[in-house]
Amino acid sequence: MRFARLGPIGEETPVVLHNGTAYDLRAIAPDVGAELFGKLDAVVEALDKGALPEVNGEGLRIGAPIERPQAVVCIGMNYAAHAAESGAEPPEQPVIFFKHPNTVVGPDDVVPLPPHAKKLDWEVELALVVGKQSWLLNSPEEGLAAVAGVTVADDLSERTWQIEISGGQWSKGKATPGSTPLGPVLVTPDEIDLRNLRLTSAVNGERRQNSTTADLIFDVGTIVFELSQFMQLEPGDLILTGTPEGVGLSGRFDYLKDGDVVEIGIEGLGVQRHAVKAFAAPAAESAEATA
Repeated sequence: MRFARLGPIGEETPVVLHNGTAYDLRAIAPDVGAELFGKLDAVVEALDKGALPEVNGEGLRIGAPIERPQAVVCIGMNYAAHAAESGAEPPEQPVIFFKHPNTVVGPDDVVPLPPHAKKLDWEVELALVVGKQSWLLNSPEEGLAAVAGVTVADDLSERTWQIEISGGQWSKGKATPGSTPLGPVLVTPDEIDLRNLRLTSAVNGERRQNSTTADLIFDVGTIVFELSQFMQLEPGDLILTGTPEGVGLSGRFDYLKDGDVVEIGIEGLGVQRHAVKAFAAPAAESAEATA
């Protein structure tokens, strides 16, 4: 099955996409999240009976395909070629960092460029959505079975903050609002082969990344299994699985600037296209106004 959320920010309608038509899911669950993942059989039954109202999605904004997650867990250096271009050895254990949930936005929403950001980078990633509570799983097979769906993510990263002034913690360069465009759709794992999906990125129409999930160091099942040994994953949690080679950090390309357009795609999961837009820092309040 394929799910999406359509409409203005904060007013998205959850839909299931079936034979080219979007159907409103609110009779089954209020949003694409934990409650829905426990009712997938009900979605199938409702589609078979024609019980869900159609939604005309023409002209509607595409939102992130899940409601805001309570956690965004990320895996770093998880493609062999990307580790090499970054000057690092492939990790023996998954490298873990976190992003703030408010970084998650729609796939085509404008990406804000903070005034003090100098090295904003793109990262196409396969994103996983957890379908059931997972703690101390017994195997990668159990890890794979815990995945409700997969989608496309751009793990936008400010490299100065992440590396040069990080204090050793990557999350500083990963947490700006709007820095995790997600979607356009959430696809259940039974509809796709996760072992060899092609991932691509382009900036202003020029190719940057072109790889497949066959280059993953830790595969999908292993990632969820390993994470469950150290944290309790909850339904609706988002996991980013790492990016392949071809990012700005490699030194081969310029970092993103105001007006650039980034295209991110994964085979079978769709394409997102977002523009980068600079914004000014909020004006400081005067002493008189705050007195």
